Amino acid sequence: MNIQTASRLSLLLLLAPFALWLVVLIVLPHVDMFLVSLQEKIAPRVYELSTANYAEFFTEPLYWRTFSRTAIMSIMATTLTLLIGFPIAYYIAKMMRGRMKSLLFLLCLIPFWVSELVRTFGWMILLRESGVFSNLLQWTGMASGPVEMLYNDATVMVGLVYTSMLFMVVPLVSTLDSLDDSLVEAGYDLGGNAFAVLRQIIIPHAMPGIISGCIVVFMLTLGNYLTPVLLGGKNSLWFTEMIYTQFITRFNWELGAAFGFLLLGLSSLIVWSGLKLSRQTLTNTMG
Repeated sequence: MNIQTASRLSLLLLLAPFALWLVVLIVLPHVDMFLVSLQEKIAPRVYELSTANYAEFFTEPLYWRTFSRTAIMSIMATTLTLLIGFPIAYYIAKMMRGRMKSLLFLLCLIPFWVSELVRTFGWMILLRESGVFSNLLQWTGMASGPVEMLYNDATVMVGLVYTSMLFMVVPLVSTLDSLDDSLVEAGYDLGGNAFAVLRQIIIPHAMPGIISGCIVVFMLTLGNYLTPVLLGGKNSLWFTEMIYTQFITRFNWELGAAFGFLLLGLSSLIVWSGLKLSRQTLTNTMG
């Protein structure tokens, strides 16, 4: 066995666990779920190949309106996360040094030491009618009685941004760390103001991190279940809740599988559109 053959064999052995994981846990379940979505139940344990489940989605206004609402709110949450996370990431990457930089980064990680369920219940404790914020407003005289801050779109948005912030800050910090400070100084020396330096130097350099963070945050937000349901209540109208209802409550796996593939198609379309608009590729973004 020559050296070239041995190196190829070693590469195949290294890739084998990843390929097995990819095929068994991702490809095969998705293929099976797609086949399930194309089945229509015509009698007990009798199915026929049909697109009726997809047709039902488009003919029922509640389904496609919730689908659109979930997409719009996910885009809004991703945008807000970027607008809040970018200054934080820039401050950590370029303004801080040494231990303080590590400390601030650690503070971003601390909320994620507990599960999403615990973090969401924490927000419910703060925002409920008898919660901390309601009592504070009453104590300061800004409210004459208990204030219910849960179960509305604004609260859902706060929860989505909070649960996604780390996944925006980390890629941005990594990208901004590689920005040479002399480039920023040169921009100011050449007469550029803060906005011009940000637009022409900092943002173009940080674009791979921006796109990477936005992709991760959008996909996590679009597929989120706990935060919209717990903070939004029974009127949250989030598409993942509908998928859960079809699978678990109504045992309609065929329609639930169709909903799942529609959500997958939506996320793929928006990610592809974002890459095209920003003139980025997955290789540049993840590399």
